[in-house]
Order: sequence, then structure tokens, then C-alpha cells
Amino acid sequence: MTPVGVFTLLFLLLALYCGLDPFKHSAISEFPDFQSYRLDMPAWSQVPTERDTENLLQKSEIKFLNQIQGPESIAFDPLGRGPYTGVADGRILFWNGQSWTDFAYTSSNRSELCDPKPSPLSYLKNEHICGRPLGLRFDKKTGDLYIADAYFGLMKVGPEGGLATSLANEAEGVPLRFTNDLDIDEEGNVYFTDSSTKYQRRNFMQLVFSAENSGRVLKYNPANKETTVLERDLQFPNGVSLSKDGSFFVFCEGSHGRLRKYWLKGEKAGTSEILAILPGFPDNVRTNENGDFWVAIHCRRNMYTYFCALYPKIRTFLLKLPIPTKIHFLLQIGGHPTAVVAKYSPEGKLLQLLEDNQGKVVKAISEVEEKDGKLWMGSVLVPFVAVYKLP
Repeated sequence: MTPVGVFTLLFLLLALYCGLDPFKHSAISEFPDFQSYRLDMPAWSQVPTERDTENLLQKSEIKFLNQIQGPESIAFDPLGRGPYTGVADGRILFWNGQSWTDFAYTSSNRSELCDPKPSPLSYLKNEHICGRPLGLRFDKKTGDLYIADAYFGLMKVGPEGGLATSLANEAEGVPLRFTNDLDIDEEGNVYFTDSSTKYQRRNFMQLVFSAENSGRVLKYNPANKETTVLERDLQFPNGVSLSKDGSFFVFCEGSHGRLRKYWLKGEKAGTSEILAILPGFPDNVRTNENGDFWVAIHCRRNMYTYFCALYPKIRTFLLKLPIPTKIHFLLQIGGHPTAVVAKYSPEGKLLQLLEDNQGKVVKAISEVEEKDGKLWMGSVLVPFVAVYKLP
């Protein structure tokens, strides 16, 4: 056989292997109904170009290393005690000043399946059994802790902790499948996100790859115990935070990389608008005492993700190749985990940007909570909390 013939044969065999994926190595091999959706991304020229050239987040202090797994949300109770955080094994822990103690949990079906494991991702397989508390918020009036559990929906536990009770696990007859974050107004109404009605959190990478649009923003009314849908057909809605005056709340559009404002009062009440185009893809958002919004940005945009967003058929083709999910994830985040946090005014102006663009100290931040001149940063993917002292 000629060299050309050998090359042709090898090419055909490779194409056949890629097409059949006999060893199920592709990122979507277990999802026969997988479909990619187009993302109407903002023009590249609209993406903020500001950088923290000093990598100030590298000055952060790493706390509780390997004592907690995947602390996504950081909360302090009305008396200022804490932090409290939800971890990968389904518990909510409380730092009493000397050690971490169990405070609450969301699943009544805990067993050895939920026992300690070596990394946050080790729990993915059993998250639907053990629970996965994500967003946490205290009601400042009652001391109750409200919990967005990815699998069990919107929940609440009293100031003494224990097993949380369910407040909402469906809306309009559609189950909450990926409850993500929440905030509470002065009347006790809870605004929260359901990132997808198709994919659960343990398949969050497939949700990222798909960019499917079944996400919702919802409201729970404690007076009549009803849950209503405020926004629908969203692509990975995530963090939620009320404005200081309560006239609106903002939520993150994860797949688009945007911060969106939903009006609660005034002439625009019941409508939403884009507040800011973010430099990357966000997770949670939190309001500080001045009324500004701290946004945790999981990773910056890059041309690979931008191109794939615009061409879903090419994205699906690439995902069908026998390439592990982890490799696709690294391509999505630019090669390695980094850290970016951004502060925005209520008008959507970028006020401050902090980075560790090498992921040397801080990486994959899920939330930023400002307290007493410090930023407390949690991450669903790492075994520690990072604390940065503001100048």
C-alpha cells in the first residue's frame, strides 16, 4: 500500500473511531438527547478589557485548607457570627471561632455515601442523595437560614439548625431541578434561581456545554406559600441579590456572562434589563453595605468559548469526539482555573476588579461576601475559603 493509501486508511479509521466513540470517552456519551443551543453573545468589543495587572487576589489568606470541601456560599448570621457555608457532602457548617461544627443538613437520607471524600468533585455521584446546599441567606429579622439546595429546592432551617424543611420544590407543575441561589426582601419574599429544568447540578458541565434555555427566576411568597415564575427561558441563571433599597434585584446570566436587573418597584416593575456585560462567566452575586454588587466570575471569556457559543453545531461535533469532559472544561476556562471578582454600582458601572490570573492562590471563585473590610471568597471546586483584605 502506498503512503497515501496508508494515510487515507488511518484517517478513515480515526474518523470511524471518533464517530462511534466505542469506549464512551466523549463528554456527551451518556446524554443521547444532548442538544447545543446558540448563545446570542454580546459583541466582543463590548466585553470589558480592564485587568488587575497586580494580581491582588494573590495577597489573599487561605483559611480552613482541607477542612471543608466545596464551600460555595459564605454567610454570617444576624449577630455577625460565622461564617456558615454549605459543603459538598450536603451539610451546612458553622465556624464557632475555633472549629467547624455541623449546623444543618438538607437530606434526611444521609448514610455512609455522604462520608468524607478526597475532593469536592468526589461527591457528585451521590449529591442527589446527600443534598448539595448552594446559595445561603439569613433572614435578618427571624434568624432563619434559607437554603437553595440543588436537588431539594428552596429550604429553610431555624436559628438552632438541624434538618431543613422544604418550602418549594416545583413551580407551575415543573420540578425545581437545579436550585442555585436566593435572596430575601423585607417582607420575607424569596427570589431564587432554578438553573435548568433538564440538567441536575451533578451534570453541570453538560449544562454549560449545551447552553439550553430552561432556566428560571422565581419568587416564593411566604404568606400564601406560592411559587411564581418571574423570568423563564434563561440560559444558566445563577446568583441573585437584592438592591440596597429593595427596588430591584440582580441575577447572573451564566451562559451569556451578563448581570441582569429585575425591577420590583416603580414604572418598570415586573420587567428586566441588562445591567452589565461581564468580563467572564459569573456564579453568585452579593450586595455590600454601600449597595454595590460583588460578582464572582468563574473564568474570563476567551475566543474558543465565544466561537463555540455562536456555532452550536460545531460545538456538538467537538463534544462528540472521544475527548474527556475535563479537557473540554479546561478549554472553556482558558487552560487552567483562575480567579476574577468584580464590583459594580447599582447603575452597572464597573468599580473594581481583582484577579489571580494564574490561579496561584485563589481560583474558581463561586461567591464573594464583603464583611468588615474583607472579602470572603468561597468556591464549589476547592477545599478552602480565601479572605482578601480590602485597602
